[in-house]
Amino acid sequence: MNILFYISVILLAGMVTAWVLKRFKFPHVTGYLIGGVLIGPAVLGIVPADTLISLELISDVALGFIAFLIGNEFKVRQLKREGKSIVIITFFEAMTAVGLVFAVMYFAFNQSIPFSLMIASIAAATAPAATLMVIRQYHARGNLVHTLLPVVALDDVFSIITFGIATSISKAVIKNATPNIMNMLVFPIAEILASILLGLLAGFLVLFVLRKIRSEANYLNVLIAGVFLCIAVSIKFHLSPLLSCMTFGATIANLLPNPQKPVAILDHITAPIYLSFFTISGASLNITALTHVGLIGISYFLVRFIGKWLGAFVSCKMMKKPAEVSKYLGIALMPQAGVALGLSLTAERIIGAPYGAQIRTVILATTVVYELLGPMMSKFALKQAGEIKDTKS
Repeated sequence: MNILFYISVILLAGMVTAWVLKRFKFPHVTGYLIGGVLIGPAVLGIVPADTLISLELISDVALGFIAFLIGNEFKVRQLKREGKSIVIITFFEAMTAVGLVFAVMYFAFNQSIPFSLMIASIAAATAPAATLMVIRQYHARGNLVHTLLPVVALDDVFSIITFGIATSISKAVIKNATPNIMNMLVFPIAEILASILLGLLAGFLVLFVLRKIRSEANYLNVLIAGVFLCIAVSIKFHLSPLLSCMTFGATIANLLPNPQKPVAILDHITAPIYLSFFTISGASLNITALTHVGLIGISYFLVRFIGKWLGAFVSCKMMKKPAEVSKYLGIALMPQAGVALGLSLTAERIIGAPYGAQIRTVILATTVVYELLGPMMSKFALKQAGEIKDTKS
């Protein structure tokens, strides 16, 4: 069947399911994901697995635009005022999740050091896409949102560094050798810095062009070209598309006289891209992995969530954040998807059997639950914090 047929099915399935679930107060993202599950290989099989692989470009593009929008929320004034507290909060919530997952896997389940370290390092990662879409759907604004977006962005930085350290130590344990400092720190940090540099260069280039054009259509074309450039170069040189696109968005937001103009213009074309992305994500979820997850998978899911909440709560109290931020930031950090799946694939490739396959199975299974529950938990946190004004959307 023609690929356009499958794209039309994906758009319609996501839209209709979101419309139905909206009546039960579910976020749109949850509707898109469930619509995808229904038409995917795990249930009705309308969209086959090989077609989903050929549609990965849509996922890359959607994540690029989402990262750009998150970066657009980074304002230098806010970072000067709150940068220290954001870094400390992110470090604590990420490392508490990592530490608790490692302790439970190693001491409670008597798992090996490589398995415990690698799966614990993945616990730091958070999925920015679902969180941002819930914020935008409900027009949420307030102290929690202002803290949540930069924390979600920095989570990826910490997860890349933590994963690099865990990989180096795990390989050394398996080979009975000394950990390699290059693999442990230098390579992950180089990847982060190169991704940021790429975003800055793309930002300056696009700003130079934007100042010379007046047409809104050309304005849109240049922004799309900038996002595509960041994604393409990142993939080519094994950098982080999320970090490069976030930096690109932050550069535009801080140097453009009207930083909200790019967001308003991109809104004209991104709605079907986001709908397709989340519906494809739902269709790609391996529901059968839930049957293989066992007690280790259930524990990973619960302990990571507890670690995120506890680390966020304690660090927010330390930084004297408002009560609504302390209570609900950790809940809003529940979603986990793309970055975690990517790291689990890397773990499987680097450390091999049996640890890599175990990690892959656990992350695949828990991602199903995180993807479906995450948006609802984000909505719950924002609503309890009093930052959702539009509850009819």
